[in-house]
Amino acid sequence: MKYSKIPVARSVVALCVAKNIKHVVISPGSRNAPLTIGFTHHDDITAYSIVDERCAAFFALGIAQQKRTPVALVCTSGSALLNYYPAIAEAFYSDIPLVVISADRPIERIDIGDGQTIRQKNVFENHILYSANLYSELVLEHQSEDAKLQQKQFEARKHNEREINLALNKAIEEKGPVHINVPFYEPLYDTVEHIEVDPLQILPEVNEKHYTEAQLNSYVQEWNSAKRKMVIVGVAQPNLIEQQFLDMLAKDPSVIVFTETTSNIHHPDFFTRIDTLVGPIEKEENKEELFKKLQPDILLTFGGMIVSKKIKNFLRNYNPKHHWHVDSKKAYNTFFCLNKHFETDVNGFFRSFMPLTKTIVSDYGNFWKDIKKNRQHRHEEYMSEIPYSDLKAMQLIVPEVPDHSIVHFANSSTIRYAQLFEWDRSLNTFCNRGTSGIDGSTSTSVGAAVASDKPVLFITGDLSFFYDSNALWNDHIPSNYRIILLNNSGGGIFRILPGNKDSENFDTYFETTHELQAKPVCELYGFNYSKAANEQEIEHELNTFFDAFEKPKLLEIFTPRKMNDKVLLEYFSFMKS
Repeated sequence: MKYSKIPVARSVVALCVAKNIKHVVISPGSRNAPLTIGFTHHDDITAYSIVDERCAAFFALGIAQQKRTPVALVCTSGSALLNYYPAIAEAFYSDIPLVVISADRPIERIDIGDGQTIRQKNVFENHILYSANLYSELVLEHQSEDAKLQQKQFEARKHNEREINLALNKAIEEKGPVHINVPFYEPLYDTVEHIEVDPLQILPEVNEKHYTEAQLNSYVQEWNSAKRKMVIVGVAQPNLIEQQFLDMLAKDPSVIVFTETTSNIHHPDFFTRIDTLVGPIEKEENKEELFKKLQPDILLTFGGMIVSKKIKNFLRNYNPKHHWHVDSKKAYNTFFCLNKHFETDVNGFFRSFMPLTKTIVSDYGNFWKDIKKNRQHRHEEYMSEIPYSDLKAMQLIVPEVPDHSIVHFANSSTIRYAQLFEWDRSLNTFCNRGTSGIDGSTSTSVGAAVASDKPVLFITGDLSFFYDSNALWNDHIPSNYRIILLNNSGGGIFRILPGNKDSENFDTYFETTHELQAKPVCELYGFNYSKAANEQEIEHELNTFFDAFEKPKLLEIFTPRKMNDKVLLEYFSFMKS
């Protein structure tokens, strides 16, 4: 194998391999040549070349999301590094391990007018778990006999090895992004045939916190005396929670469990569509009475971010007496009433907590389950009557998605429409809800498609798709990858929000109307393209859309721009009792 002649580059590669990093996404550049040489010539590394750094970072995010292990990113110096920032922020809030390795100029070249040179040290400090700023290493043609120089080289090497270890361990231990900044002197392309480094290794430590019965006792007493308990599950990896604990929660008449499309847990007694339950209450004449009946004594949450704005607004206005969150890493005060963070994994918590609980008499669960049944009947009735729209298109898509697929949703209106439907429990569903941005949804889904043996479907809106269209500038996309694009000629979600929707200012600066179509993009990147503009055409195209084909496919569904908001807003009025 070939190795860079620069020792620090060899140490970076060797320690990444030692810590079981197998996937490295590289964007082209010169200053990062020592790293590129090392990673691309290593037998244990699968390397990907992605030109656009922003797309590369989200592509790596998609791989790490599926593999649940760190994925490395490598770029050259200068503004290339800054293009990683949106994905780093997403990884930070979504607990996805990314290892950002940036090449840099030596410190004396910073701020003197050199090209492709910026202040890279600690550049991500607000959204990073660890920043390792390495020392430059001079490569001498002949071994120096200068004792001071030898000592400096030794100290630099040991500093670098320790910092690399600490950064990689942090990504493994805490599941999030880290940054390793590596300044290189020229020459950059020289190689050696032997690794010639045996870097210091510091092993990662993952210690789970466990709670004793004595520590849980006061919380168990509160739980056992509360007649209204609400559990909300945010974004979660598939199979996060053992089914036995879900069954125990479902059987308790004093408990209702709210899940979302991105929660990836299932039980017939759970409330899978939060907005369908809460939204119509806002339209009821006795809404105050109903909200007080829904108001829990105890709110227990786990998982990541919650999509539903309606449940956030409800719980902020009708605080529970107690809000407990279970997560080994962090707890957000989403509802302004958090009073306990159980710093452990969910299964560990339930394993200790549930045997101490008892079932009490309560009509809380049954009351809301009856409301849920009513909502389902009203949903079916409304969906049978609505005109062609985004909501109708989503209804037609849901039953056609092949079982056991991975489904990625873009942000804004796409994920919110998805929340109104029941999706097959065999599906694994994802959305970039850490920062809820539209900027890398396509790239993330492509990374997921590369990392998984399952077929991946990406459902997106037009702004999200065109914003991230460079995601398809990628030689690794498998033929079973599919995109369904709902094109309503603008940012349709802004028509749902309050504001004057019939002004030129609104069209241009909020909804950002356009006449773009995806066909030229598909022709450019080698996708099979089809389109539909009514119910019959959607049904016809979906008949064969998921069939095997030699190229990935995109189906563009055109919907009426000024109908979608009306259909959605009337949905919640129709759904009320």
